[in-house]
Amino acid sequence: MTLHDVLQNKPGGVITIPADMDLLEAINTMCERKVGALLVTAADGSLHGIATERDILRYCSSSKGNLQGAVVEDAMTRQLIVASPDTSVDEAMTLMTEHRFRHLPVLENGIPTGMISIGDLVKAQLTDITVEATYLREYISYS
Repeated sequence: MTLHDVLQNKPGGVITIPADMDLLEAINTMCERKVGALLVTAADGSLHGIATERDILRYCSSSKGNLQGAVVEDAMTRQLIVASPDTSVDEAMTLMTEHRFRHLPVLENGIPTGMISIGDLVKAQLTDITVEATYLREYISYS
């Protein structure tokens, strides 16, 4: 199974925001959309960074909670590890585990096509395992 397959089953599409968005507005977007991270794009649609709950907490801590005048670019992560739609679920899980992050941007020709969370990957693997177990039970019972 590839990330393309996982994204096909994920509702909502890709959520992107501009780097100059007010940080509080980005927090509200996360709450409204019930997501833990947002992709930050440049004017040309290319990926500029990612803003995660953890990034925002770190910024709040360093600024002593003062969000006045803060924009997404102040808090976002710029150095990203990304994947393509052809990346396997196993490869994505390995990347996320080795580098200790929970959200993986998926890019095609440099443009974000979605974002995969560790929860999305666990759900995909559980679905595969459940289907495999069902087929094995049926095979055993008919033998």
